Amino acid sequence: MPRKTSSATVRSKPASRKPDLVVITGLSGSGKGSVLRALEDLGFYSVDNLPVELIPKFAELTHDNPSIQAAALVVDVREGEGLKRFPKVFSSIRKSVNARLIFLEADNEAIVRRFSETRRPHPLGTDKSITRSILSERAQLAPIRAMADLTINTSKFTVHELREFIGERFGSQRDQSKIMIYVTSFGYRNGVPPDSDLVFDVRFLPNPNYIPRFKNLTGRHPSVARYIQSFPQTVEFVQRISDLLVYLLPHYIQEGKSYLTIGFGCTGGQHRSVMMAEQIRNYLVQAGFKAKVNHRDIVK
Repeated sequence: MPRKTSSATVRSKPASRKPDLVVITGLSGSGKGSVLRALEDLGFYSVDNLPVELIPKFAELTHDNPSIQAAALVVDVREGEGLKRFPKVFSSIRKSVNARLIFLEADNEAIVRRFSETRRPHPLGTDKSITRSILSERAQLAPIRAMADLTINTSKFTVHELREFIGERFGSQRDQSKIMIYVTSFGYRNGVPPDSDLVFDVRFLPNPNYIPRFKNLTGRHPSVARYIQSFPQTVEFVQRISDLLVYLLPHYIQEGKSYLTIGFGCTGGQHRSVMMAEQIRNYLVQAGFKAKVNHRDIVK
């Protein structure tokens, strides 16, 4: 059922401006409901699970109704066979409505965990495992994903962070230039994080693991950090990488990138990569960017 937006202010829609229609789709368990509610809080008239055949009519109504500033709807595998017609329908409505397509996804492990926590069945049924259902759903949605204006991997988002991200992205034109940066430390012995956009190898730095008093500590400990930073190559590397990122980030923003994952790897992911991730995250925050740090292997 359509839900009336809770926004208390209704502004007249400029005659020269097409209304915004945001279509949310993607994998089950990726956060489509959270995004829809976030858009609703921003004043979007929202509808969940609208049949594909009704999307053109819905787009027409939003275009003709002066009280609707923007609208959002969810389309996903619950639509069944009708989902195959979505690419053609969406391409058609773009001619009359300023429409954007958001595709949400997440790593298989994250989706499996979410279904386990909620104990809800996958929409594709219970006759096969969650993992097999996810793979099948990815295949079905591949043509739609290729059309997306914005693809968001929600694996690292909490519900609050996802809603905050949508608020920054769609709340105002000013906020659309923001980018969320994830700085991750890892150990090469456990593999490179698959979602990394940029990866830097810091195994050339002196290894505190060979010093007994540092072995059981991590790069977050002040004494370990001071030891690593005492070498001139560390100081130079931090400065060069910081300068590189400050140069690159505005270009990523200009190209519409919404989030960036930067990985720093050492042998075990305990000392050098941890210190470097902390340093770079702090530098980016001081430079005015929104950045979070994650130490993947610090407890392994």
